[in-house]
Amino acid sequence: MPVARGGGKNKQRSLAMYSRRDLIVLFAVVAVLSAWGRNWLSAEAAEATEATRQVALEAAMAYPILLADTKQTTVVKVGLAGFKLDSNQQRAPVNVALVLDKSGSMSGAKIEKAKQAAIDAVRRLGPQDIVSVVTYDSTVSVLVPATRLTDKEPVLAAIRQIGAGGSTALFGGVSKGAEEVRKFLDRERVNRVLLLSDGLANVGPQSPAELGELGASLIKENIAVSTMGLGLDYNEDLMAQLADKSDGNHVFAESSSDLAAFFDAEFDDVLSVVAQEIAIHIKCAEGIRPVRVVNYDAEISGQDVIVKFNQIYSEQEKYLVLEVEVPASPSDAARPVATVSASYTNMVTMATDELSGSVDVRFSAEEAEVAAATNRIVAYNCVAQIANDRNAEAIRLRDQGDVEGARELLRKISTYLRDEAQKLDQKPLADQAERNEWLSDNLDKGDYGRVRKAVIMDQQNRRGNVPSRSDGR
Repeated sequence: MPVARGGGKNKQRSLAMYSRRDLIVLFAVVAVLSAWGRNWLSAEAAEATEATRQVALEAAMAYPILLADTKQTTVVKVGLAGFKLDSNQQRAPVNVALVLDKSGSMSGAKIEKAKQAAIDAVRRLGPQDIVSVVTYDSTVSVLVPATRLTDKEPVLAAIRQIGAGGSTALFGGVSKGAEEVRKFLDRERVNRVLLLSDGLANVGPQSPAELGELGASLIKENIAVSTMGLGLDYNEDLMAQLADKSDGNHVFAESSSDLAAFFDAEFDDVLSVVAQEIAIHIKCAEGIRPVRVVNYDAEISGQDVIVKFNQIYSEQEKYLVLEVEVPASPSDAARPVATVSASYTNMVTMATDELSGSVDVRFSAEEAEVAAATNRIVAYNCVAQIANDRNAEAIRLRDQGDVEGARELLRKISTYLRDEAQKLDQKPLADQAERNEWLSDNLDKGDYGRVRKAVIMDQQNRRGNVPSRSDGR
C-alpha cells in the first residue's frame, strides 16, 4: 500500500491512490484506535481519581535500626491520612443532634450567643442532611425531632425561642440527642451529637466515668459526641471523657463570644468526614511483645493489637503510637516487627476499603549508625504523644494536692522534650516544652481552674493528631 507523505496537496494526491476498500479499512482502524485511546485515558483518569479518594496508611518505626545485643522497648507509628474533598457536593450527608444547655446559668448573653451559633451552624447544612435540636435544664425536651432539612426556617424559629432556667440534666440531654440520631442512623451518614454546657451535671448520672461509658457505648453505634464547655464552672473531665470515648472533639470556650468560632470549627469537621468505622489490626511478629498503645484505648491479646477510630476528616492525619519490646539480636541481623491492616468505610465511594503494611528493624553495634537511621518525623510524632500521656499524670498529681510532685514531673517532661527537639531538629517539641514550663509555673495560681480546662482541651485534641488548636495560653 502506498504511503502518504508531505502536506496539503501531496497528501490529497496520495489519498487518491487508495482504493475505496482501503480507505474504509483505514478509517475504521483510525476510529478503533481513537476510541481505544479515549477509553484508556478515561480509565487512567478514573484510576488516578480513585487513588486520590483513598485514605493513606503509614506504618513506620521511629528507629529503624536498633542497637545490637540489647533487649529494648521501642515505638511504632501507625497513621492514617484523610484525602482531600474536592467540593461540598462530594461530602457525606450528616445526621446531627444539637444538645443545648438552657439551665439558669445560661441566661443572658450565654444563651443568646449559643442560639446564634446554632442557627449559623444549621444554615451550613443542606436538604440531604438530618438535624434535631434537644434542650435540657431540670428536664429534657426535644425541640426539633430528627428531620430532613428541606426547610430550615421552622428549625431556626424553634432555636430562637429557647429560654434559660432550671438545673442541668446533662446525661439525659446527651442520651436524648443520641436517641434522635438513631431515628436516621445510617453508616452512609456522619452521625454526631454536639453538646454545649456551662455547668456541672446535677440531675441523673454525673461522674466522668459514667459519661465516659456513655461515649464508649455510642462509638459502637458509629455515633460521635463533641462537647463544648462554656465558662469556668463546667466539669472538663466529664466533657473530655464523653468526647474522648466516642472519638469526638472537646473544646473550652471561656467566653460566650467564642461559641460562633467553635461551632464553625466543629461543623468544618462534621462536613469533611472522609472515612468512618476505622479498624486497625496490628499483628506483632514472633518474639515481639506489644506493651501498650500510648495514646488510644486498645485491645491487646497475645500478638494482636486492635484500635478503632470513629472517623477521619479531610486532610487530617490521625495516628497511634505502639510501644513494643524487641529481644536482643546480633549486629547486621534483621527481623520483622509487625504487619498492619486497616479497613474503613469510604464516605465518598461508600465502599469498604482495605489497606496493609508492615514494619521491620535491623541491628547495628554502631551507635552512630543507629542514630543516623532515625526517622525524625515519626520519632517526633511518637515523642509528642509520650509527653502528652505523661502530662496527664502530672495533672492527676496536681488534683491529688501534690503540687510540687506535679511541677517536678512537668519539668522532667520539658527536659525530655527539649532534648528530643534538639536531637530530631523538631522545633514543635521545644514549643511543647515551653507550654509545659508555663503550666508548671501556673499550678498554684488563682486561675488554675481556667488553666486546667485549657490543658485538658489541649491534651485531648493533641492525642493522635498533628497539633493545630490553641492551648489556651
